[in-house]
Amino acid sequence: MNLKNMVKKFSTYKYNDLNISIINFRISKFSYKKKGSATLFIKYSINNPLIWMLFFILPTALTAQSFTIKGKIEDDKKASVPFANVVLYDNAVPPKMVRAEASDLDGNFSVGNVEPGNYKLQISFLGLEDKMLDLSLENRDIDMGLITMKQSGVQLETTVITAKRALVEVKPDRTVFNVEGTINSAGDNAFGLLRKAPGILVDNNNNVSVLGRTGVLVYVDGKKLPLTGDDLTNYLESISSEQIDKIDIISNPGARYEAQGNAGIIDIRLRRNKNYGTNGNLSGAYSQGEYGRYSINAGLNNRSEKFNFFGSGGFNINKGYSNMLFQNEQNGLYMNESNRFLNERNGINGKLGLDYYISKNSTIGFLYSGNIRNSSGKTFNRVEISPLTEKNIIDSILIANNENDRSNDDHVFNINYAYKGKKSSTLNIDLDYGRYDNEGLSYQPNEYFDPTETVILSGYFSEYETPVSIDIYTFKLDFEQDALGGKLGAGTKISRVNSDNVFKFYELNEGDRVLVQNRSNEFNYDESVYAGYVNYNRTLSKKISLSAGIRGELTDALGVLTAFDPSQQEDPVDLFYFQLFPSVGLSYNVSMGNTLNINYGRRVNRPDYQVLNPFREQLSELSFSKGNPFLRPEIVNNYEIGYTMFFRYNIKMSYSRTNDQITRLMGPEPSDPRASFISWDNLTIKDVYALNLALPFQFTKWWNAFFNVNGSFIDHQADYGNGAVIDIQAWSYNVFSQHTFNLPFGLTGELSGWYSGPGIWGGVFIYEPSWSLNVGLQKKFFKNAMNVKLSGEDLFYQSGWSGYSAFNGLKGIGQGNWDSRRVSLSVSYSFGNSAVKSRNRKTGIEEETKRLGGEGGGGPR
Repeated sequence: MNLKNMVKKFSTYKYNDLNISIINFRISKFSYKKKGSATLFIKYSINNPLIWMLFFILPTALTAQSFTIKGKIEDDKKASVPFANVVLYDNAVPPKMVRAEASDLDGNFSVGNVEPGNYKLQISFLGLEDKMLDLSLENRDIDMGLITMKQSGVQLETTVITAKRALVEVKPDRTVFNVEGTINSAGDNAFGLLRKAPGILVDNNNNVSVLGRTGVLVYVDGKKLPLTGDDLTNYLESISSEQIDKIDIISNPGARYEAQGNAGIIDIRLRRNKNYGTNGNLSGAYSQGEYGRYSINAGLNNRSEKFNFFGSGGFNINKGYSNMLFQNEQNGLYMNESNRFLNERNGINGKLGLDYYISKNSTIGFLYSGNIRNSSGKTFNRVEISPLTEKNIIDSILIANNENDRSNDDHVFNINYAYKGKKSSTLNIDLDYGRYDNEGLSYQPNEYFDPTETVILSGYFSEYETPVSIDIYTFKLDFEQDALGGKLGAGTKISRVNSDNVFKFYELNEGDRVLVQNRSNEFNYDESVYAGYVNYNRTLSKKISLSAGIRGELTDALGVLTAFDPSQQEDPVDLFYFQLFPSVGLSYNVSMGNTLNINYGRRVNRPDYQVLNPFREQLSELSFSKGNPFLRPEIVNNYEIGYTMFFRYNIKMSYSRTNDQITRLMGPEPSDPRASFISWDNLTIKDVYALNLALPFQFTKWWNAFFNVNGSFIDHQADYGNGAVIDIQAWSYNVFSQHTFNLPFGLTGELSGWYSGPGIWGGVFIYEPSWSLNVGLQKKFFKNAMNVKLSGEDLFYQSGWSGYSAFNGLKGIGQGNWDSRRVSLSVSYSFGNSAVKSRNRKTGIEEETKRLGGEGGGGPR
């Protein structure tokens, strides 16, 4: 049975105007043969997501029998004690916290979901002596009655409790995903972790969105990456999870941050030893899917009275695959296309830093970071071409088996001066320079065969070189001081970016390599941004606090396309504009542990450098992509309302409207009825309504869980003329859950997973649900100095994608997957003095480094 018939047997689809539906159609694995059809293996998958969702809901119904401890607190003058800390500990040595609550306005407290056993109840309040009570909880609730606390007269000894960081922390300005302690991060990398982070969605083209909004800036250690597309993916995949401490997700940054990035900032924070003395760590990980990958990492820190030296480095090798299948209808033709991508990447990354403590208040620092990567890949591309009226009759077959090699060298240098003065004043100055070099060479044969695939009808062979060089210079100054009853901040930033992109296209004919002048050109993009901001924070009353700021940015940019063939020359793109970006936030303390936050921010998303580049980059003669030098920056207004309940449960509602949304479009190529292309253009309007819930639970003393639920409604609107209209609305939702179990023999278990409902990628591709389930086990040795983690990821192999699109005369369905089902083992070891702290530093180049261009690549079209 050939591929087309397999598709018909295992999937159903129909065209109803522009609407297509797909039912349970997922690639498990397929292999390519030069002669004959691709072989497709379909495996059983769970059709009803409600069955799978029991993984998230069932735990609440399976918890062990639990009871409640309650009472009332007053002082020795018979006055109620509101907001006292009530903490329940077990009887272990040292004791571990079981639950924490606070008394209400009348001094009443209630500690629920407690299993039978022996405990210690600690009650504390400023100015009163701590109260420590022993209690035994049997199969009933306990009323402690009236508990009297005396005025503090002597300093009592206290028990030291060591707390473990929560998997997810929700703060007023950000969500923190603490990676270092999670087991199922073993053997993964920075990009893979983004798929698991709460509120983040990664689409089939590796584009990242937060709360349904695209246009995300990606930082590493406070420094923005100047990369997009495949280059960004490759960079993040070169950073192993063992090097990562946490991921900060800032959905609505304030005026101090650059206005670039509609959906906010994702800041990947690498591990830094925070202790005094000489100390370090070593780690290694191996992960096996269909292909293997491994990484080795090390870090070292040394601090004396005047100097602090720190460094870290890592080496990794990644092998993998991805599959994509498309069925398109265009210009009276039916195109049945299959792709298999094989790739191998290896990289070295490192960081070296030195801080000199000039005085108690002043520090100067030097920092270098580098990342060197090499990759090679093969693409097996096959397209069956048939008349639309007779899909079973193949007219011809295109075989385009590509090869590509790419090398990247990234180097960033930073000088920093920090000063802490009186009145809590701080001054921070950064000078940065970054150089990013990218060399690429691709070989692309295109051979057309007859339906039997035995006779070559025609052939066209080509190569293209794509060297890219980017230089980034930045100066940044930030100052803060107590003033006007609050904290006043001001700063400035000047940045200059030069991106030089060359595209040389060669025809290959019987060993000759001839440069094609009308397909070759050079694109140079210069951009300078001059920015300044003022920010003010103040507590207005015991319950209300205010944060407000405004940022102004002047952008001066020039894009020049120099065609090798003068007849192909285009006019330069010259941009010069000034914009203001206000932000404001209000926080209202409803009661102890219950806070309401309201935030507004205006942001801009300038086109990525490579998206402006009009080069034509091919997957085959019938499938290519090209940039748009006339793209306009998109402007978004973000509104958020958040509520924190009992210090732990968080809900956030948001609305955003984006004007001139930059989006990826797929359509037929006018010059060839068989060909389709990917381009970029501005949507008129994109509205996103979103709701996010972050819910931690402790079901038992040995079972903790975290749930993150995100839902959104997205409305895309655009009219490009000639019948090319986008009017798409879609609901989308995703759920992430992680369960941690304290097991016998010092083991820790972990069960985690995510489920992503249907939604929209880009402007026109409507995707279907996908999900993943992961398990892990952890054991520590040598007084916790060694940590061993074993994990399995995507056990049911359901994290792939599928969907459909209909735009501008092209209708299609598509799907794909990658090497996501894996088993991983990681080992880390920490050594040395555990008493010294190194300085945590950001740099000034943070904002520019996200927008460097990638290679493009496959995706729905």
